[in-house]
Order: sequence, then structure tokens, then C-alpha cells
Amino acid sequence: MAAKFGRRLRRGATTTAVAALAVAALSASQAPAIVSGGGDGGGKQASGSSVPDSDGSASGDSSYHTDLPPLNTPNKPGTSIDLPGLGGESEAGIPASVLAAYKQAEQSIAITNPGCKLPWELLAAIGKVESGQARGGRVDSEGTTLTPILGPVLNGVGFANISDTDNGEYDGDKTHDRAVGPMQFIPSTWATWGQDANGDGREDPNNIFDAALAAGRYLCANNRDLSVQANLDQAILSYNRSNEYLATVLSWLDYYKRGTHEVPDGTGVLPTGPGPLNPGGSGNSPSPSPTPSKPGKTPSPGSSPSPQDPGDSPSPKPPKPPKPPTTTPPATPAPTVQRLENAGTGKLSATAGGAFAERVSVRGEDATGKAVGKVAVRFEIVGDTDATFTGGGKQATVTSGSDGVATAPALQAGENTGDFTVRASAVGRTVPALDFTATVTERQADAVVRTSDKELNAAPGAEFADAIEVKATNQGQTAGGVAVKATLVKSADDASPADKGPYFKGEDGQPLRSLEGLKTNDQGLLVLPKIYADDTTGTFLLRIETAGGATVTIELKVTAPA
Repeated sequence: MAAKFGRRLRRGATTTAVAALAVAALSASQAPAIVSGGGDGGGKQASGSSVPDSDGSASGDSSYHTDLPPLNTPNKPGTSIDLPGLGGESEAGIPASVLAAYKQAEQSIAITNPGCKLPWELLAAIGKVESGQARGGRVDSEGTTLTPILGPVLNGVGFANISDTDNGEYDGDKTHDRAVGPMQFIPSTWATWGQDANGDGREDPNNIFDAALAAGRYLCANNRDLSVQANLDQAILSYNRSNEYLATVLSWLDYYKRGTHEVPDGTGVLPTGPGPLNPGGSGNSPSPSPTPSKPGKTPSPGSSPSPQDPGDSPSPKPPKPPKPPTTTPPATPAPTVQRLENAGTGKLSATAGGAFAERVSVRGEDATGKAVGKVAVRFEIVGDTDATFTGGGKQATVTSGSDGVATAPALQAGENTGDFTVRASAVGRTVPALDFTATVTERQADAVVRTSDKELNAAPGAEFADAIEVKATNQGQTAGGVAVKATLVKSADDASPADKGPYFKGEDGQPLRSLEGLKTNDQGLLVLPKIYADDTTGTFLLRIETAGGATVTIELKVTAPA
């Protein structure tokens, strides 16, 4: 991995040289809005930030990884193809369940708080710096970390001093708090911001779906608009009050915006610098806490202390006979999703610009047909269409409930008519995708009338002075955007275009007696182009027909002057 730092940046411990080196490296990688942090590594605010120093932070100003992105960036923003596992392309890979959690959080907040404009790449940047993307994506099928991810004890030694607030429920420490989970929330902050994003009835900081949504809502607090740089800086600093932290997160944010791709869970790249995963600066998982020895007894290096009381003979005791092995029945393996089945999705059809009444719903099943819950299902709109899910996206990730069912957000039709596909696939699982066909039909009207009853007259060779306006409705409601066809017909019994009499003019000025491609406006109104009379006198018929079959016939009279 290119451009890394091998030491922890924490309060009172970061030198000016390291800070300057960080800024130089970040500038070389073209990271945006890098803030020079000075020499204290924390405490100081970024330029433009208005976060008071006295406020708390999501992670209690705990440790974090200072590894920087490689200087070579991914292919393009939004890249999702499988890239070779080399250099920057490997770093650009985000584990499937972790990536799904970030995108699901973005979509959820886009609906509940659209003014925040939270990009999922910001969650990915914080998740990278805080926990190395949940320890390289080492999560179970529900998105919960396989082993807890804990930050250092917040006892005031190098970090904030935060007394226990959760009675050790989340962090196992009843004296002081520790940051918990893939997004490193301290328990007191989690008590306020915790979310249940995977629908299991629990707000679990160790679950990446719950933690990502909680982090998103925390960053959007105080009506922040994260598209404004000052607000973005303020939000990141509220997570960990350090300018070096701000610079590192911004560098990963810029990196991920240039392109990412999905990798299987458990195969993500792990940080090598200090942090919650490897406090000593090496290794990929926390070391077990040492068992304290009794006062006054210091075991020699490389040996295990014997449980002796003071005054016991120093001679070694004979070894105890080994206990007979206990037989533990094998654990029943958790059900694994093997296929996705239609969970009752009906016909998917809507008129242009309208909402689909039906929603796509699938059910995850194991090999025996039993429901498998807590499966992240990605729904994608595929094909040449401007239809979207509610909120404007083309993708949505939903975690199935205990019944194995995941239901996509409602579909919204665009103006393009025709068929497209909604594809459902299990995130991070080699399960065949399930496709559904959706159809957008043109807007329709069941009635059309002329808005005036004034007689339409013209002299031979002249134009009709009065414009013709019609209004279309559907089930009594205004029908805007409805296609209309206007034809000067031969007779009431023959709807084919006439070969003489009144006419429209084409672009070349030549007579036209049939026009298509006309549409009503938002009020359901349509004003026809001008109509001209030839030298033939008499009464002629103009037939107006809408998509949906509504028609109206209008008389046109050509009369020679008296």
C-alpha cells in the first residue's frame, strides 16, 4: 500500500514534521480541502469549522488509521467492474456487505433528509479510517462483525477521559468507555444515534448496516448540507476532533469518489498503521488482553506464571493430569441463502410519469426451501429507461426480514415508454439474480373536448382565423402529456386523411392533412397549428384522437364570399 504512516496520531503526540508530511502526501494525491493541522493532532479546528472544542465526538477522539490512499487512483467514478488486486485498484475494493450498508444508508437519508446530500463515499471514507471497512469485511450474513472491534480505553491517557456510560454492555468495560464497532461509536453517542437498519429489532453498533445509518444521521445533524465544504469539515471533525483525521478522511473521500468496486466479504485490504485493529502498529486483529498476575509476582519472559500464593515453596508442583476431552456436539450451521424466489410480485405497469402500484418483492431461501433472513438484496433498474426508485436512484439495497422477504422501494415511471428490467441479487453471495419485466405505457385520456363552441369559417385560399384548442381528461382529472393525433378526414364514416379541403402546413410549406406527435400541456390543453383552406368549398371534418381512444370531431366550413 502506497503512502502510509506507521504511527498513531493522538492528542499531544503528533509532531509538526508528521503533520507536514501528511499534508504533503495528501496534496500529491489531489485530495480536496486538505487542512494543515499544526502540531497537536487534535483539539484544533479546521478552517471554517464552527464546532466548539467543548463538544463531544462520535468516537471520543479515539485512535484511527492514518494510512493514506495510493497515489494512483481507480479507473473512473462509479466503476463496478472486477479490477486486478494490485496497488490502488486493490485499495478501491470495498467488501460487498459493507458497500451495501453504505449505499443503503445514503438512500435512506436521501428520503428522510434530502437536504443533507450525504454521499455514501463519505461513510466509506470514515469506515476505512475508523476500522478498515469492518476489518476487511469480516462480517456475517447479517452484517455483524465476526469479532468485536474496540478502540482503546478512554481513560485520559493519550485520549479523552470518558467514564463508563453503558455498564460495559457494548465495550465490556465497566470503568471507562471504548469506541465500538466498524464505525467506532462510543456507547454514550450510540445511545442517542443508534439505528436498526437491518430490521432485526436491535440497534447494534457492531452491525455495519445499523452503524452506517447511525453514522449518516450523526453527520447530517444540525441541518447540515454536506455539499458545502464548511459543513462537511464540521461533520467530520464532530466524529474525531483532529485536523489530521479530517485530512485523512477527506483524502479517502476523494479517492472513493474517483472509483470503487465490490469485493467479497472478508477479502478487503487491512490497514497496517495503528488503530482499533492493531494498536501496536502491526497485525490485523486485536490481541487478547493479558491475564493479570498477583501482586509481587513478575513472571519471567517466555514463561507462564504458576498460581502460587505468597510464601509457597518455589519448587514446581507436579503437573496435573490432563482432563479427558469433552465431546461437543457439532453446531448446526446457519442457513445460507441458495436462491431468490418471487415473493408475490404482480404485474409491473404504469403510465408515463406515474407511480407503479406494484413493488418488486423477493424471498431468500436455502437449499430446502426454508426462508433465510437478514440477506442484503440489491435491486437494480436495467435497460434504456428513465424510470427510477423513489428518491431518484437506479439501485437500492434492502435487508430481508426474518421471513426472508425483501421488498424494493416503489418504482416511479419516467417519460420513456416501453419495457425495462428490475433485477434482484443477493449481495456478496453467488446466487442467480432474479429478473422482473416492468412496462411504461404512454399517458392516456378517456375524454377530449373543444374548449370553444365558436363556428370555424374561412374563405377559399384563406386561413381559419380562430385557433382550435382542445382539453383532455382521464377519469375526470386533467390529462397532461397525452399524445394527440389530428386528422382532416374524408367523412364521418371514413377516418382516412382527405385529399382536398382544409389542411395544415408542413415544414416545407406543403399541405398536410394528418398530424401526429402532438401532446397536451400540464393543464391537459392543446392548441392546434394554423389550418388553411384550399379552393374547395363545403363543410369538412377535423378528427382529434388521444392515446387511450378519446375522440372529438370538429366542423370546418369553407364559404365563398357573397
